[in-house]
Formats: sequence, C-alpha cells, structure tokens
Amino acid sequence: MKASLPWLDIAFFASGFAALLYQIVWQRVLFSVVGINIESVTVVVSAFLMGLGLGSVVGGAISRDPRRQPLFAFAVIELAMGVFGALSVPLFRSAGDRLLDFSPAVTAVATFSLVVAPTLLLGSTLPLLVASRVRQNGNVGQSVGMLYCVNTLGSAAAALLSAVVLLGMLGLRGTSWLAAFLNIGVGLTALELARREVRR
Repeated sequence: MKASLPWLDIAFFASGFAALLYQIVWQRVLFSVVGINIESVTVVVSAFLMGLGLGSVVGGAISRDPRRQPLFAFAVIELAMGVFGALSVPLFRSAGDRLLDFSPAVTAVATFSLVVAPTLLLGSTLPLLVASRVRQNGNVGQSVGMLYCVNTLGSAAAALLSAVVLLGMLGLRGTSWLAAFLNIGVGLTALELARREVRR
C-alpha cells in the first residue's frame, strides 16, 4: 500500500494548484460584477477562508467514520469540483447579472454563498487524505506535514504561473477549465488508488 503514497502527494499538489487557480479566477469574475473595493474583497476572501475552514471540519468528520473509505470520498469531491469548476465562470457571471438590481447587502450575501459552497468541498480534502495516508504509513505527523507541504507548493506554483502565463494565455474561462481538468485527473487517480486499496 505504501506504493500509492507518492501518487497521493502528486495528486494533492495538483489539487492545491487547481484550488489556487479557482481562487484567482473567481475573485476576478466576482470583482467585475460587484466592483473592487474593501467591502467586496472582504466578502470574497472571507467566504473562501470560511469555506475552507468548514470543509476541514466536515472532512474530518467523514474521515473518522470507519465505514467510509476516505480516499474514495476524496475522489468524489475532486470529481465534483471538476464539474463545478468547468461551469463556474459562466455561473458566476450569470449570477452577477441577476444581482445588478439588488441592494449591496443582498449582493454580498449572494456572493458569499456562491463562494462558500465550493470552497467547503476544497477544505474537506486535507483531512480525508491525511486519514488515508495514516492508514498506510501509521504516522500522523509525517502525513499531515507532507500533504500540507505539497498542497502549499501546488498553490504557490499556481499563483506564479497564473500571473506570468496562464491568465494571459487562457483567460479566465480557460484557466478555470485547466483547474477543472486537474480536479478530474486527480479524482480519477484517487478512484483507482481506492479500488486498489479495496482489493488489498
């Protein structure tokens, strides 16, 4: 089972890369709708961080259930994020068009809700993968440290490449499609690893 550990690291690097791409793309799309000011920045960033935090609680609860296979849950979440990510830019723009006639308070609540839901999924992935990795190597500290490291490195790489290359070459929608492609690839890889775990 330890043979799958490098694959988990690579998968979580790609997952972190995709997550940061989403954050950049969604912020730009939403700022074009609600404007760029201290209030809109606060709403978007707060929603993103709150979703990640709540998601980690949900993922932790799922990972503690002995009846569930955490790697399979991780795979399902990544696939769901891929589908949502591919549709996210037109969805956010459409929602923004419908919010133009509403008050700033209603717009803020709607924007917050749009961002919290998918980021909750993103936040649940770390505890799920930690649980899966601990079952393989029995080392909690090493599992948390390595997964957090590769995920953060993936996010850092995405921040650099999106500013230098991706947004200029692919645009917002193309960049979101790239992130969705990564999520789907990670999800399919995790499904295969989960299948191997069951066979073993």
